[in-house]
Amino acid sequence: MQRPAPEFLAMVRTWMHNPARTFLSLIWWAYDDMLESAPPVDARDLERSITQLLEPRVRDAMTGDEPFYVQHTPYERETMKPPPAQPPEYDLAFVFRADERVMWPMEAKILETPNAVANYVNDIRQEFLSCRYAPFSDSCAMLGYLLSGSSNAVFASVSRKLPCTMHSVPEHPSRPNRVSHHLRTVPPSKPYPKAFDCFHLVLEFPDLSRQS
Repeated sequence: MQRPAPEFLAMVRTWMHNPARTFLSLIWWAYDDMLESAPPVDARDLERSITQLLEPRVRDAMTGDEPFYVQHTPYERETMKPPPAQPPEYDLAFVFRADERVMWPMEAKILETPNAVANYVNDIRQEFLSCRYAPFSDSCAMLGYLLSGSSNAVFASVSRKLPCTMHSVPEHPSRPNRVSHHLRTVPPSKPYPKAFDCFHLVLEFPDLSRQS
């Protein structure tokens, strides 16, 4: 794939200036609406079912004038290996309308308990910090669908097992979200951002624990 021009990279940085204010606000609005409307969730496939229900509510929270749209299960072709390999696929992503190669991705994981974070941590370490996911972005979000226990215990588990330091998110001080700062392993000759922020959102669904 052709090396991105400096103008392209500058445009990306401008678009993603404050993801906590721009993107996280939409996720929290959608989560609140989901709790209020209580749509049926398929217990056989909780992660995909919740994410699929979350996506239209994110769209409902948007004005329609944003320079991006939200998409369920988009593909990342920037880091795709030669065929017959399949491209990486995100659970959710905000996609930049001006250049749809650029996405701000979100990965979701069911957390049965606050200590069940192995897959959650692996996605951060193996996908995001390797630049396989979110190559053009300097941040992402992990969505933890928590079925039992406390969000603070989740943050403690992730902080211990990644490891990383969890910081508060000033834009959403009352929400169960944190942000951790990392340095990624950038492939040689690639212009991807090295400094990388991971936002951690714990979306609690205690009523679903009886269905799983």
